[in-house]
Amino acid sequence: MRAEAETATYEKWATEVRRLAVERNAVILAHNYQVPWIQDVADFVGDSLALSRQAAETDSSTIVFCGVHFMAETAKILSPEKTVLLPDLEAGCSLAASITADQLRAWKAEHPGAVVVSYVNTTAEVKAESHICCTSSNAVDVVSSIPEGQEILFLPDMFLGAHIERQTGRKMHLWMGECHVHAGIDPQSLKERSADPDVEVLIHPECGCTTTALWLLSEGVLPKDRTKVLSTGGMVQEAGKANAKRSFKLPRARPKRSVWSMKPPRNISSATPSSSNSSRSPRPPSRTTASSSSRTSPGSSTSSAWPRPLTRRPEPAPPAPARERNRR
Repeated sequence: MRAEAETATYEKWATEVRRLAVERNAVILAHNYQVPWIQDVADFVGDSLALSRQAAETDSSTIVFCGVHFMAETAKILSPEKTVLLPDLEAGCSLAASITADQLRAWKAEHPGAVVVSYVNTTAEVKAESHICCTSSNAVDVVSSIPEGQEILFLPDMFLGAHIERQTGRKMHLWMGECHVHAGIDPQSLKERSADPDVEVLIHPECGCTTTALWLLSEGVLPKDRTKVLSTGGMVQEAGKANAKRSFKLPRARPKRSVWSMKPPRNISSATPSSSNSSRSPRPPSRTTASSSSRTSPGSSTSSAWPRPLTRRPEPAPPAPARERNRR
C-alpha cells in the first residue's frame, strides 16, 4: 500500500511538472547522474554537451537543466536566445571549481603562445579564455590535431590530461585539478570487482585510477576483453551491447545537490528552490513506477510559477592553489 501511495504521489507530481513545462514552452534536461525520478520526467537524458545540443535544436523558449552550474552555462552558450533555468544555483562541480578565469590568465602569461585546451567541465569564463574546448570522447583527436612542437596547456582535469598524453604521446602542461569523487576511487576494489567473470569494467578517463588500471591491464591483472576506458556516452552505448551480465562503472562526479534537495515538491506551481514553505513528497519506490503518459511536447505560453532563471553564479570558496605538472 505504501508503494502504491508513493507511486500515486510521484505521478501527480510528474503530471504537474509536465503541465508546467508545456505552459512555459520549456524543455527539461536531466543529466545521466540525476536520480531516476528526475530522469523519468525529463524530455532528454544524457551527458551535458549532448543535452545542450538537443535543447538548442528544439523550438522551446526555455531550458530547464537538471544538473550543475557549468552545464546550464553550456546550454546558454549554445542557445543564447533561450532562457536557461537551473533549479539549484548552488549545484556545483568540484572539477569546474578547480580553476578560475584569473588563474588561467596568470597561467597563460607564464606560457605565452601556448594553445589552451579546456575540458567541457569548466565555467563559461574559463572557456572564454581558452582556444579549444573538448569533451572526453574527442580530447585525444583534438590534441592530435595541434601541430607537433606546439606548447599546450590542458585543464582542468589532470587525470584526463594524463590519459591524453598516453594516447597521443604528446607532453602537455597539465593543470592539477581533479574531481573529488575520482580521487577517492580505490584500485584495489577495481581488481576485486573485475575478478567476477560476469562483470565488465568501464572506466571514465577522468578517474584517478585510470593510470593504475591501464598498468594492471598490461600486467594481465585486469581482463583485456572486459576492461574499457570510455566517455560517458561511450559507457551508455557499451552497456547496451555488452555481453557481460553486469557492468562496474567508475564514473565522473555527481552533482553536489540534486534538484529540489532530492525531494519533489507537492505543489510545483508555488515552489522554488528557495521557498521555505514548500513541502516534500516521498521518493517513488523505483524508476519503473514513473508515468510515461505525462510526457508531452512543450507548448508556447508562460506562467510566473516557474523557478527563477539562471542569473549569476554564487561566489565559490577560493580554490586551493593548483600546481602545474611540466614534464617536457
